[in-house]
Amino acid sequence: MTDSIEINTLDQLRGNWNYPTSIHFGNGRIQELADACQQLSSKRPLLVTDSGLVQLPFVSQIIKSIEAAGLVINVFSQVKPNPTGTNIDDGVKAFQQGKHDGVIALGGGSALDAGKAIALMVGQDQPLWDFEDVGDNWLRVRPEGMAPTIAIPTTAGTGSEVGRASVIVDEASHSKKIIFHPDMLPKRVIADPQLTVGLPPNITAATGLDALVHNLEAYCAPGYHPMADGIALEGMRLIKNHLPMAFTNGEDLVARSHMLVASSMGATAFQKGLGAVHALAHPLGALFDAHHGLLNAILLPYILVYNRPAIEGRLAHVARCLELSDDSFSGLFDWLLGFRKQLAIPHSLQEIGINDDRADEIGQLALQDPSAAGNPIPLTAQQYSEIFIKAVRGELHEDRTA
Repeated sequence: MTDSIEINTLDQLRGNWNYPTSIHFGNGRIQELADACQQLSSKRPLLVTDSGLVQLPFVSQIIKSIEAAGLVINVFSQVKPNPTGTNIDDGVKAFQQGKHDGVIALGGGSALDAGKAIALMVGQDQPLWDFEDVGDNWLRVRPEGMAPTIAIPTTAGTGSEVGRASVIVDEASHSKKIIFHPDMLPKRVIADPQLTVGLPPNITAATGLDALVHNLEAYCAPGYHPMADGIALEGMRLIKNHLPMAFTNGEDLVARSHMLVASSMGATAFQKGLGAVHALAHPLGALFDAHHGLLNAILLPYILVYNRPAIEGRLAHVARCLELSDDSFSGLFDWLLGFRKQLAIPHSLQEIGINDDRADEIGQLALQDPSAAGNPIPLTAQQYSEIFIKAVRGELHEDRTA
């Protein structure tokens, strides 16, 4: 695979796709938002976003465009970087008080997850945690009580716009829980790379590596799912080729476009499964309120060395697809370390203020996280604790026995 097969003209980076939901992709597509609301019979949408994004000029422009179409819109922006159950409860109250009939979720993974969870909960008679992604809990949901959601990503990382779940912090247990229902998949996605141009380099890097982890963990997850594998491989190739350009020049709309679609590809692929990177990142995000993508970016190589016996052949194939000069596990591993350094990702968790005082607790929480089930090698709570301590201290060796 080479760049010769890749579209790099902005006017060609545009399309209407129906996989895994209805996606309107391309520069300037945000102008179609009012039409999308009307097509979904939403005359009083609630715009769910975060407190930082709501202050940006383009949000005011979005609101004006909705009002100009004769629709009524209110804004709910009380969403934390790691959204909480309280955020969802407050959003449901705002939805009901405003007599809204749909949700526009605008932002990064936090706002998108919050918007989807609010849309789920507006017509339920059971608490949010009853719908945690455990067993058949999703069957408890009253689908007729859900509001339609339009998702508009402003980062290229989580891919939450094409996800059927939300990750929400349960403040009582200090843990992240996955809330799931198939109908949480947004009815419409408007993916406009212009909305990602304002991302600063550090967030561009962290979210972009989040997308890389989604694709890589999905590809390494056990089980037979060649459709997910194919998507994950192409997603990783796009990220390798275009994340450095988006990081260096945030105005590069071609690079931003490829990153936006690679993000959606990661979330589509990880229907196959995730793994130990996410199993550790989820409790760390809940306990330390750290950026999810940055946690994934730091943790990834520490997990790879533990998983090596089960994934060595798979990562060699990834290396070939990425056209690395060394198509082996070592080649992929060395490239990844250099890629992180190129993007100014910290090497250790202690560099972002996380210490190892709670290693035993974090090991237990990681073991209990649903993502742990997708790891190629079953890990114990003690092993999770050991990996966490190494990641805090920056003790990384390609050979985990070293």
